[in-house]
Amino acid sequence: MLRPRTAAALALWTATIAAPLPAQAPAEAPAAPSRAPAGTFAVEKYLDYETVGDPQISPDGQRVVYTRRWVDRMSDRWETALWIVNADGSRNRFLTKGGSPVWSPDGTRIAYVAEGEPKGSQLWVRYLDAEGAGTQVTRGTETPGNVRWSPDGRRLGFTQFVAKPADWKISMPGAPAGSNWTRAPRMVDRLHYRADRRGFTEPGYVHLFVVPAEGGTPRAVTSGDWSVGFRFDQIPGDVAWAWMPDGRSVIVEGLNEPDADMRYRDSNLYAVDVATGVARRLTPDRGTWTQPAVSPDGRSVAFAGYPYTRQTYRAADLYVMNTDGSGMRRLADGLDRDPSGIRWAPDGSGVYFTADDRGTRNIHFASARGGAARPVTRGTHMLGLGSISRTGVAAGVRSAPHSPPDVVRVELRRGGEPVQLTRVNEDLLAGMRLGAVEEVWYTSTGGARVQGWIVKPPAFDASKKYPLIMEIHGGPHAMYDVAFNPMYQTFAAHGYVVLYTNPRGSTGYGTAFGNAIDRAYPSVDYEDLMAGVDTVLARGYIDPERMFIGGCSGGGVLSSWAIGHTDRFAAAAVRCPVINWMSFMGATDVPLFTANFFGKPFWEDPQAWLKQSPLMYVGNVKTPVLLMTGEMDLRTPISQSEEYYAALKMRGVPTTLLRFEGEYHGTGSRPSNWMRTQLYMMSWYERWGGRRGERTAAN
Repeated sequence: MLRPRTAAALALWTATIAAPLPAQAPAEAPAAPSRAPAGTFAVEKYLDYETVGDPQISPDGQRVVYTRRWVDRMSDRWETALWIVNADGSRNRFLTKGGSPVWSPDGTRIAYVAEGEPKGSQLWVRYLDAEGAGTQVTRGTETPGNVRWSPDGRRLGFTQFVAKPADWKISMPGAPAGSNWTRAPRMVDRLHYRADRRGFTEPGYVHLFVVPAEGGTPRAVTSGDWSVGFRFDQIPGDVAWAWMPDGRSVIVEGLNEPDADMRYRDSNLYAVDVATGVARRLTPDRGTWTQPAVSPDGRSVAFAGYPYTRQTYRAADLYVMNTDGSGMRRLADGLDRDPSGIRWAPDGSGVYFTADDRGTRNIHFASARGGAARPVTRGTHMLGLGSISRTGVAAGVRSAPHSPPDVVRVELRRGGEPVQLTRVNEDLLAGMRLGAVEEVWYTSTGGARVQGWIVKPPAFDASKKYPLIMEIHGGPHAMYDVAFNPMYQTFAAHGYVVLYTNPRGSTGYGTAFGNAIDRAYPSVDYEDLMAGVDTVLARGYIDPERMFIGGCSGGGVLSSWAIGHTDRFAAAAVRCPVINWMSFMGATDVPLFTANFFGKPFWEDPQAWLKQSPLMYVGNVKTPVLLMTGEMDLRTPISQSEEYYAALKMRGVPTTLLRFEGEYHGTGSRPSNWMRTQLYMMSWYERWGGRRGERTAAN
């Protein structure tokens, strides 16, 4: 197996590029992948697959409203609507088109976001009486988000973008009547001026607004040259905020600093007076402080975060402080996991939250008095916490290896198994043979214990030899989990064994494990992946001539890194990768994330950046490579794939670049592209599997 040698790799890469190359034969068209057997999760089953999300339980705990998503085959996109179900699972029914539902405090109305006039998304209120009327509350030009009812139910708070156009006046002569002059150039004077799935972002800020619940004119609560909401590398996203019980002020996360554009992941908590807009900072120290949740009596605010650090990963702690900013202290001693979905118990005794742990997610409780958190639920599943009623009943979404996401009810005071309320894929999976999912732990370099999962074909026979697909997650600080995975079930249906693991750098295993690749990405994570392949190979049912590797984003980084350090794989599907860290930093929408992985900028120490760039090891690559990236990708732009493609072509390595139309980061947001991704990968793997002699000749 090849090992990284930076100087040698650089020399080899330079020499290979400069050397004259042999003529290449015309590319052979890959064959279509073999079809999956009847009664399995074949790729076309994805068109009938549904998901649920954002479950909100009524204040009295009797009903749950949630979003339901399905594929519109004609428009090639996902559609979303609101459904409502009784808390015992009865009367599951369509409510209205829209999303982001929130119950009014008295349980008689639901606020939500849906298409409205004059155009685009607007804020609506649906009355749940016999008439069931819907009222459009806003008529703005920007999309409202993060909707919250005031405690008295008379107002709605929400966030909205406020434009602040760049102003650069020049003395241009007037255009002649009827002429068609070119538009003025787009002016950019910020580090962050684009965002994946959005495109170029207009100058401006996100602020809090309030509007009467019966309709009227929205009024800004916050203002100025700053944005509410925590922003990872200034990427716009959801905003966590909460009303105080008296309705006179709110607690919100954000960053009111003049150099916010240059802050990687800083966030503060602020108390804002609703009438005057005066904001007061509550968190005194620089850090990442997020997810404020106000106690029922209005005296305390729980939140998550950690002090400023340059560590590439740090698990957040759970905190509580007085709502005037005093008395800040930790809750949940020894947690060492990232808390999310923070919700106060109705009696104010503590907070409920979820935490990812070793591929699972469960609900926990932390007492306001302190001490270790205790589990409320246990199980091999991914269980999200959507909302809690006044009666202590929660609504969430649960998924397990053979169970797609469904809405569940959890009795928080008693704990125990979640009660399933919906079965949106029951008809799809009825009688279907799914691949078995097996958990595996193994030892890697340095004695590190690594967790992974093996998905086997539905008719698996351990006495036979199967092709192996290793899939690698992105992030890199992310976690593979035990939720139902339609992609891996599709691979299994076509006869592949699938291996996916959480190498060092993954979340869900604590700060030390997640930070093991600090200033060294890739490094030991690659070693963990290879140890996983060795573990499965030793079981005897894998054909060593038909092993394949792939991944998107961070998985693209590691799959391209792997084939530059070993030739054990028959083919690779490198998707939306980072290939060259130096050129990447100036092209991505997360430049500070990139810079934080290195001790010095590349203009001071380029060797460190080159050492971690897969492009520098292209001289070692012998594996046929399929590159797949969205043409609109602003996270790992397609220029990265183009750099790798050109180098591979110049070396004579069999390679093809697929440029996915209509896709930002990833290649599967459109249902048709999701299917194409799987089918192209399997076609590429079947073309090169078991053809080591042809691969050698091609090189």
